[in-house]
Amino acid sequence: MTIKPIHTDDDLQEAFQRLEAIFQVPEQTDEADEREVLVTLIEAYEFRHYPIGPADPIEAIKFRMEQQGLAPKDLEPYIGSSGRVSEVLNGKRSLSLRMVKRLHDGLNIPYESLLSGE
Repeated sequence: MTIKPIHTDDDLQEAFQRLEAIFQVPEQTDEADEREVLVTLIEAYEFRHYPIGPADPIEAIKFRMEQQGLAPKDLEPYIGSSGRVSEVLNGKRSLSLRMVKRLHDGLNIPYESLLSGE
C-alpha cells in the first residue's frame, strides 16, 4: 500500500481510481485499511477545495416540503397567511426570526440553512 497526500485534482482522480478498484474488498484486510485511508484523504481534499455551504433558506424550505410532501398551505402555521407564505417562497419577503424559529422547531430545518441568506 502506497498512500500519499492529495495535492491536486489529478491526485484526486488517481485516488478515486484506486478507491474504485478496492471499494468492495472484504473487511479486515490490508486493502480495506487502504480504502479507509483513501476515503479520509479524499474527504479532506474535497472539504478544503470544494466546500459546500449551507443551503439557501428558500431552497431549504422547499427541500423539506418535498421530503414531507407538504403544500404551501402547510407552511401557514410557521410563516403566516397564505400570502405571506407565497411571498417567502418567491423570495419577495425575508424570513423573520420568529418564522425561522417556528420552521426550525416545527419542520426541523437547521438554523444554519434558514439563516444563511441573512
